[in-house]
Amino acid sequence: MPPKLIRQMLASQIFSALTVSVCLLIDNIMINRFLGINAIAAYELSNPLLLSIGAVGGMLSAGIQVACSKSLGSGSQEETNKGYSTAVVFSLTVSFIFMVLVLAFRSLLARIVGAGTSGVIHDDTVGYLAGFSIGAPGSMFALILVPFLMMSGKNTLLIAAVVGMTVTDVAFDFLNVLVFHGGMFGMGLASALSYYVAVAIGLGYFLSKKSVFRFSFSRFSFAKTGELLRGGIPTAFNMASSIILVFFLNRMFMRSEGGGAAAVAAYAVASGIMNASNSISTGMSGVSLTLSGILFQEEDRNGLKNVLFLLLRWSVFIGLCVCIVLVIFAPFFVGLFLPEQNETQRMAILGVRLLASGLIPCCSANALKSFYQGTGRVLLTELFSFCEGAVFPCLAALLMHRLIGIDGLWLQFVIGEIITLSAVFLYTHLKARKVHDDFPFFMLLDPSFGVDKSELMEAEIRTMDDVSSVSQAVGLFCSRHGQSARFSNHIAVCVEEMAANTVAYGFSPGGGNHLSIRIQHKDDKWVLRFRDDCSGFDPVSYIPPEEQGKGMGIRLVTAMADDIRYTYSLNLNNLTVVLDGSKDRIPCEQ
Repeated sequence: MPPKLIRQMLASQIFSALTVSVCLLIDNIMINRFLGINAIAAYELSNPLLLSIGAVGGMLSAGIQVACSKSLGSGSQEETNKGYSTAVVFSLTVSFIFMVLVLAFRSLLARIVGAGTSGVIHDDTVGYLAGFSIGAPGSMFALILVPFLMMSGKNTLLIAAVVGMTVTDVAFDFLNVLVFHGGMFGMGLASALSYYVAVAIGLGYFLSKKSVFRFSFSRFSFAKTGELLRGGIPTAFNMASSIILVFFLNRMFMRSEGGGAAAVAAYAVASGIMNASNSISTGMSGVSLTLSGILFQEEDRNGLKNVLFLLLRWSVFIGLCVCIVLVIFAPFFVGLFLPEQNETQRMAILGVRLLASGLIPCCSANALKSFYQGTGRVLLTELFSFCEGAVFPCLAALLMHRLIGIDGLWLQFVIGEIITLSAVFLYTHLKARKVHDDFPFFMLLDPSFGVDKSELMEAEIRTMDDVSSVSQAVGLFCSRHGQSARFSNHIAVCVEEMAANTVAYGFSPGGGNHLSIRIQHKDDKWVLRFRDDCSGFDPVSYIPPEEQGKGMGIRLVTAMADDIRYTYSLNLNNLTVVLDGSKDRIPCEQ
């Protein structure tokens, strides 16, 4: 995968996650400024329930990335469309049921999360749950559209949808507190309506003829539903552990000496700021999951290594930069929520600074965790997620609270992340000792995965001058692996014709485009992969008339191939051609 593409994906993922977090931060600010400490405590107590619908949506979104990355990597557009249709039907059904249940049992749910049976905090919690739950279908549907927009390469539209949601939420928040005076119910409803705006913006693409994905009720499948949910189970573990942690820390802050509603409000402010900062780790996770799934399906060992190491380097660099900013400007950020200098503000400032120290290990852990999920290490990912999200932070919170009191609760994040990463590296090191592999031990790639370097040829083409030299190298590569001169020559011609057509008709005049070619030989099978960043063109469905000099490469590839698949994803044309070298079968020349 070209680094430029990865940077674009990461930027759009971080920006969209950041904008959503900013949206929640604005809610936080408005509640603090206009509705008071009790209201912000109610907002924080509501979070575990609100996270639960987010957990289902996040689980489904991750399952989409896993399942559809595999189908895109194998070139099956129909399987991808089946996943899209199934995800749409399932998400709308589940979110509607959630909305009805919360509206019906909101008072009971408020008591369960610790808001009591009566009083201001209880009433505010009930109101916010009712308002926000109305947007459950919109919020969940927005979550599942994100991976499909990313896979279709519509990063700009994704950003537009998130920006539209943020602007709408801000506008509705101001209307609520200044005009309608709807209290916490109005704040929840404002967020709910903004989700529907985001869906409306993104939905335009999926309803158009330009959409890569096609919806049909007939494509809905219970089997595909199971596949999507299984693929997202590690993410569900992560979300469930977050719910447990938030619930646990809320109780700790409420019941600790020097705690109470003010401490919960400080935690809400500090965690809200950190959620915005954690958009970096969210972006790392999304990109890692999508690309590792595609490359794993293609058995591209070098591609997996390059993507993972690039994301880990950026995790350290970006995480360090954001950490420094948060430590220095913590008083300013907290002051936006809590302008008065009091104990609540002091706790929130301390919380931001201590939580910020965990950003680097958190970003690295998310990139690595999603890599394991994308490469089929499901059990490891589930254990990784639960330990990182709940077990180690809760244990760290209990220990540090016992040692230094309520301020020690803020150290749970960095300590939990460090312990989790240490445990993962120790486990993978011990696991890899039994395997002789030339790749880093923590990647946990089986030696039989992919092919040996001697069985693989990769090349980048950026100009027409590269085409001839690469095609000659391909012919020699095939000959060295025991193929006849005729077979080797025909593969070389295939590469030359396809590459020349791409450069001549796909590359923009100003340059900047690229075509990557990957030739893999394994078990008498030859797999040719062409990947370029030009405009969408499917050579499988388009065979030009048999005029002299027209479409020779496409017709030759089609005639030789045992299997040929095309997909357009991530703004890339992906053509995979499979040939059986044992047959040494060459089409007769006319």
